[in-house]
Amino acid sequence: MFFKNLLKKVLLGVVFSLFLFFQAPFNTVLAADLTADLRTLPINPAGDTKVYSLQEIAQGERIFNAACAQCHVRGITKTNPNVGLAPQDLEGAVPSRDNVAALVDYMKNPTTYDGEFEIYELHPSIRSADIFPKMRNLTETDLEEIAAYILLQPRVQGERWGGGKYTY
Repeated sequence: MFFKNLLKKVLLGVVFSLFLFFQAPFNTVLAADLTADLRTLPINPAGDTKVYSLQEIAQGERIFNAACAQCHVRGITKTNPNVGLAPQDLEGAVPSRDNVAALVDYMKNPTTYDGEFEIYELHPSIRSADIFPKMRNLTETDLEEIAAYILLQPRVQGERWGGGKYTY
């Protein structure tokens, strides 16, 4: 009986260890791999670009995970998996949201995908900070860093970022 229980515990330990091992992200990018080319992102519709620092990207990731990832984990949109944070989705929005300035504008005053209606009462934004407390203390720099992080992720994660129901 003792050996049977011990064998069960050992097997469970092995299974659990294997589970944890295979949960490790194999396609993660180290900070050293984020070259200046990858970190050069469009900042406005005119095509101007900026090279974001590793610190800015790390800060954008931290804030995104704290304020946005609850609904946008891995760039999907939990409330509408058909529209995520993938480049084709951002580009197809009206107005296009495929640059830092456009994403910052959206985080201040969100609209529907077709641009017809304001949705600040439904989507966290600076305008609705009284309803969504996580938005209260975000500065313009914070919003820019979040936008840079969002735009960098497809370059790092490929189709896994914002792939939604089509990827998983």
